Amino acid sequence: MSTCCVLGLGYIGLPTAAVLAHSGHRVIGVDVNPQVVANVNEGQIHIVEPDLDQAVAAAVTSGALTSQLTPAPADVFLIAVPTPFRSGADGIPQPNIDYVLAAARSIATVLRPGNLVLLESTSPVGTTEKVAEEISKISGFNSEEIHIAYCPERVLPGRILHELISNDRVIGGLTPAAALAGRAFYASFSEGELLTTTARTAELVKLTENSFRDVNIAFANELSLVCDHLEINTRELIRLANHHPRVNVLQPGCGVGGHCIAVDPWFIAAAAPHCTPLIQTARRVNDGKSRWVIDQVQARAAALEDQLSRTARIGCLGLAFKPDVDDLRESPALHITTELLVSGLEVLACEPNLADHATFKLHTLERVLADADLLVFLVAHSPFKGLNLKGRSVFDLCGVTEQL
Repeated sequence: MSTCCVLGLGYIGLPTAAVLAHSGHRVIGVDVNPQVVANVNEGQIHIVEPDLDQAVAAAVTSGALTSQLTPAPADVFLIAVPTPFRSGADGIPQPNIDYVLAAARSIATVLRPGNLVLLESTSPVGTTEKVAEEISKISGFNSEEIHIAYCPERVLPGRILHELISNDRVIGGLTPAAALAGRAFYASFSEGELLTTTARTAELVKLTENSFRDVNIAFANELSLVCDHLEINTRELIRLANHHPRVNVLQPGCGVGGHCIAVDPWFIAAAAPHCTPLIQTARRVNDGKSRWVIDQVQARAAALEDQLSRTARIGCLGLAFKPDVDDLRESPALHITTELLVSGLEVLACEPNLADHATFKLHTLERVLADADLLVFLVAHSPFKGLNLKGRSVFDLCGVTEQL
C-alpha cells in the first residue's frame, strides 16, 4: 500500500484519511490549524459525522494515521481544502482557489517523479491545470513526471464514511496515464465504478451535479411561495404531483446551503455568465427564499406582539445547512437566525449538534420549547421530530412537524 499525504482535515479530508488508513495505507494528515492537528493526533475529531470518531481513533491508535502542519514525502498527495467564492462583477460571485494553489505550492518541494497528485476540492474548470503550473514552477516536474488528476468528492454529510467507499468516482487526468494512476489508487478502497476522463471534464461534472440539484430545489422553493400565496399545503401538493410516473419534485426548505450546492452553480456562471441565465436565476430564487422567510417571521412576530402586548420570543430551531450535522457552511438557517437577531427580535437559537456559537448564545431544545412564543423550524434535525406542539404557534420550513 501507499503512503498518502492528505492536505486539509475538514469535512472531506479527515474522513478520507480515516478510510485510507483503514484500507491499509499509511496516512499523513496535514492541516494549517494547529488545534486540528493536535486533536487528530490524540485520536479526536472536530466535526460531527457518524462513526468518524471511532474510525479516527482506531487509525491513530494503530499508527496508520498521523497529523502535522506541513506536508511530507509520500506516494500520493490528496488535496481537500476549501474553495470559497468572493464577490464579483454583475452580481456573479467569483471562485477563490487560493487555498488549492497554496496546497499545490506546499507539496511541490517534497514531490518525487512518479508521485500522484489528486485534487478533490470542488473547483472551477481549469484549476487542475493551474495546480500543475504551480507545481512545475517550484519543482521543475511536468505532468509527464508527476501524475496529476482531478477526482471530486460526491458524498453526503451524515453518510460520508459509507459513500466514500460505495459511490462511483470520476477521475479526470491531465494525461491518460494520470487518469489510470488515479483509478488504480481509488480502487484500493472504493467499491464504486471508477470512470476516467479529462481533468476539465471531471471538474465540470462536479459542478453540473450540484447545479442540477440547485435548479430543481429552486423549482420546489418557488412552488412553496406559490402555495403560500394560494393557501395550499406545499408538501401535500408535491406528494400528490410525485405520483406521476415521470415527475419527482424535490422538497422546499428555507434556502439552500452547504459548501457544494450553494456554491458550485456560481463556478459555472462565473466561467460562462452569458450562457447561464437558468443557473443564475435558480441561485437567486434559493437565496431569495431565505429573505422571504425572514420577512415572514418578522410579520408573524409583530402579530404575536399585538396579541401578547409584549416582545415576542422567536425560537429558531436548527442552524446547520442540513439535518443531523454540525456543518454551518453557507447555511440559510444560520443566515436567517443572524438576520432576525440583527433586526432586533428576541431570538432563542437551538442547534443540537453544536455546543456553542461564536456570535450568539445557543439554547437547549427544552428551553426553546418552554419559552418561545413562535417556533420556527429551519432544519429537520431528528430531535425535532415527534414533538407535542398542540396549541403552539409554529412556522415549519422543513416539514419536520408535518404528518402526511
